[in-house]
Amino acid sequence: MILCSCNSTKSTDSVNQKNPNIIVIYADDLGYGDLSSYGATAIKTPNIDQIADEGIRFTNGYATSATCTPSRYALLTGQYPWRNERARILRGNAPLIIDTTIMTLPKMLQNAGYSTAVTGKWHLGLGGELMNWNEEIIPGPNDIGFDYSYILASTNDRVPSVYVENNLVPGLDPNDPLEVSYSENFADEPTGKEHPELLKMHPSHGHDMSVHNGISRIGFQKGGKSAFWIDEHVADTILDKALDFISTNQQNPFFLFYSLHQPHVPRTPHPRFVGKSGMGPRGDVILEIDEAVGKLLDHLNLLGLNDNTMIIFSSDNGPVLDDGYHDDAVTKIGDHKPAGILRGGKYSTFDAGTRLPFMVRWPGKISPGTSDALVCQIDFMASLASLTDQNVPEGDGENVLPALLGQSKTGRESLVLEGSAKRTYYRRGDYVMIPPYEGPEVFKNVNIESGFSNEYQLFNLKLDPTQKTNLAGENSELLESMITEYEKIKSN
Repeated sequence: MILCSCNSTKSTDSVNQKNPNIIVIYADDLGYGDLSSYGATAIKTPNIDQIADEGIRFTNGYATSATCTPSRYALLTGQYPWRNERARILRGNAPLIIDTTIMTLPKMLQNAGYSTAVTGKWHLGLGGELMNWNEEIIPGPNDIGFDYSYILASTNDRVPSVYVENNLVPGLDPNDPLEVSYSENFADEPTGKEHPELLKMHPSHGHDMSVHNGISRIGFQKGGKSAFWIDEHVADTILDKALDFISTNQQNPFFLFYSLHQPHVPRTPHPRFVGKSGMGPRGDVILEIDEAVGKLLDHLNLLGLNDNTMIIFSSDNGPVLDDGYHDDAVTKIGDHKPAGILRGGKYSTFDAGTRLPFMVRWPGKISPGTSDALVCQIDFMASLASLTDQNVPEGDGENVLPALLGQSKTGRESLVLEGSAKRTYYRRGDYVMIPPYEGPEVFKNVNIESGFSNEYQLFNLKLDPTQKTNLAGENSELLESMITEYEKIKSN
């Protein structure tokens, strides 16, 4: 059992009886078509499907962004990430980008009497500009509302390859201090580019710097080897920490942000999953995710917490196959379509960049079904504040709790979304408007359509989910009204 820093006595009996436990399960780079509950046939995900079958499966559920850091920022703050210039894909030693003085989702739930925790991927920055990895790392997750945190320092493809637990790197040897750089390598430290013979997984583009566990990463690191994770064990480790937190706090309402690192690259399934999917490591780690979700559901059931626990499952952005490593994701994909019927993927302004699996389960409170309501992760704070009778500052998030509970067929009316590099676009009702953007039609490294065009694009997503017919020329009145609304929101 882990020793959590959370206060398990702060909730009152009335809070404990009224408010459910809340778990957000957040996959990384999982696409709209990657689950059998969303139409996949080449892969089966029965445990995740159980959440969908016993709750609401949304067909119009969105992250705010087609890349990970901005989506995570929006989920935790209720603010559009394009309002914060620093809310972009971060280097592994970037400072924390969430202002510690603002209201956040975990802070709001703390105020409602919840114990709070995050386990898994972080990628929102840590510490300050001159952060020392061998000392207490402040600020971090514990400074924005999490009582307990056990996180990957940034991502599994970026250095440093260490966990951070409650603002400290566990397992560090003081005689082998950890150093990190994103500007130049350290003397005598091998890189994947210069020493490919050290690698068990080879980079396809980028990802050729410091080597650890036979995998070269983005960035340079030296020392700290006693604290390094083993990639194949990361999924089990962050699940164990999540289950321990639940056990420790089962007598009180708790909020757990269970932040998966898969199927993000490098995809390194535990040996028990290697080859199991027939689609290479990407398919194997999706099966590993499904097993982890099943173990979490079993744990809740064992502790008698099923009926009083709301589970939200989603992903931070759309899918990508080759995102920096040769791992058979492209060659073994077969008939599987990670984006389903949608166009685009990770980084793209087309719909598959931000439209994702999105499901909510709360036995006895949510009747099973499917909803076409427009909902977004940016709405979690406002909606859960309504659920727990809390007040939060006005932000970009909206209270869509009736839709999340299946009590309403409607959610948001509109939503500003973003692809890579802060390129924003606008969905209203069934329509999406993409402004003109310079850039390639296809991101060549990842072979994903960018969605960029030198003209305005307008699509009816209900009638044309593949976004093949641009209606901008024939529906100028609708286009102009959407442009006006979009610019008003952006300038506010």
